Amino acid sequence: MQQGKKIFVVEDEPKIRQGLEDFLQFHEFDVTCAVDGLEAERIVSDKSFDLILLDLMLPKISGEQLCVKWRQGGLNTPIIMLTAKGLEHERIAGLNLGADDYITKPFSLEELLARINAILRRTDPSKAVGQVFEFGSMPVDIAALNITVAGKVVAISTREADIIQFFAANPARVISREELYSQVWGESMDGIETRTVDVHIAKLRNKLDDGSGDVIKTVRGVGYIYELENTK
Repeated sequence: MQQGKKIFVVEDEPKIRQGLEDFLQFHEFDVTCAVDGLEAERIVSDKSFDLILLDLMLPKISGEQLCVKWRQGGLNTPIIMLTAKGLEHERIAGLNLGADDYITKPFSLEELLARINAILRRTDPSKAVGQVFEFGSMPVDIAALNITVAGKVVAISTREADIIQFFAANPARVISREELYSQVWGESMDGIETRTVDVHIAKLRNKLDDGSGDVIKTVRGVGYIYELENTK
């Protein structure tokens, strides 16, 4: 179960949209809905979600266009496409647009729930690395909010724990400041938050410093990367 996860349903057919909203809310998801592509584009620019259910055949802006635009804009939120198209090549084309999965109408709600939970497990850092793991060669205990640096136990904040967990779940991948802020703070970044991210990374680096180099490295003009091969 994925209680409290935020799901964005983009579906223009009222009965399907209402059915999805009711079903997902019953399973304790936080659900937001949009009735067309233009409304969906506006909402995504203001809010962050854990997963998007995106119908392909939308008025104003199609699901295909939205998916391409969001991916080109750096949106990493998992997307499940809802489509009446049943041909294999059309399904493959949908995945090539940047969707993480697809489900063809009419579909079983239980099957959809299983796919949603599977994707959320893959993209949730706490599921990917767990509560106790190594960051570089440093043991981390998320529940206890500490990390052992050069044999010394160092306390970390909840936010720092979230940052470490997210990087640990995404090694060897450049993480933009926008993505980090969205995933850790749960909000869209408007500008001043760039400094917020940098300050948190700087403080965290100080705590992780054992004299052998940064575990979280800066990628100039983009963001940060956690490189396993360069860690201690």
